[in-house]
Amino acid sequence: MQAWHVHENGEPSEVMRLEEAERPTPGDGRILLKVRAANINFPDALMCRGQYQVRPAMPFTPGVEICGETEDGRRVIAGSVLPHGGFAEYALADAAAVLPAPDSLDDAEAAALHVGYQTGWFGLHRRARLEAGETLLVHAAAGGVGSAAVQLGKAAGATVIGVVGGPDKAAVARGLGCDTVIDRRSEDVIATVKEVTGGRGADVIYDPVGGTAYTQSTKVVAFEGRIVVVGFASGTIPSAALNHALVKNYAILGLHWGLYNTKNPKLVQHCHEQLTELAARGAVKPLVSERVPLSGAAAAVQRVADGVTTGRVVVLPGAENGAAA
Repeated sequence: MQAWHVHENGEPSEVMRLEEAERPTPGDGRILLKVRAANINFPDALMCRGQYQVRPAMPFTPGVEICGETEDGRRVIAGSVLPHGGFAEYALADAAAVLPAPDSLDDAEAAALHVGYQTGWFGLHRRARLEAGETLLVHAAAGGVGSAAVQLGKAAGATVIGVVGGPDKAAVARGLGCDTVIDRRSEDVIATVKEVTGGRGADVIYDPVGGTAYTQSTKVVAFEGRIVVVGFASGTIPSAALNHALVKNYAILGLHWGLYNTKNPKLVQHCHEQLTELAARGAVKPLVSERVPLSGAAAAVQRVADGVTTGRVVVLPGAENGAAA
């Protein structure tokens, strides 16, 4: 089979190599999947760089989120078991964590429903307890993680403010249903949020960016508001001023979705059922902006790493001549 391998750390376009490899052999508790689609996540780029909290032994195949086919023909979604990730023709997954792929979504969309939407659901509902009528602010609203949070927020009955970088991403955020879109490159995020909320601020802030975005969040969070920290795409991990959280009465909530797979797998299953139902009635639909063949994976991971993509970029090992399978 063909698989992308990382032999050393560096930029994805420089260290990912497409090579011939043996099909991985599943051990106890593992299952072999034929990869139908593999969604690109920012952690894939971080792992290439050696900057992620998970550091698989080299050589490894990135691709942590897949839609695949079992040996008995079932169409499923799963997180891959590294070092045998999804940017290959075959990957390994934890048999106990495999979930049925929603019939309402194609392979690329189904692959993208897993990590980003589960993270959004746990962040907004489990951690922040978002309620209908509240105001939700989403940083990087046109990205893969942000676009999922926007859709989940709208499905929950929230008023959604999306922060993006650039007019093209602003158009995407509007198309996702954001009630207000702020281009951080040309508008004052803090002043605009205060203006559209009548000075009250946002009840829930969803932050996959960190850095300056987190600082802005602390200035526009409402009384008894909740800031959900889900990642640091900016590359800067902020230090929380706890005295500020105290005097403004807001909560800082961390979310590492992967822990739920070991701490509370039944809740992960419940979340998937909720997402499947939302997808079936069209309340959520992963925004797949690019579908690339296996040969284009390294360049696509680099684009995600550089922050120039919108929505999700998905690798299709079965695609021919760049066409979607």
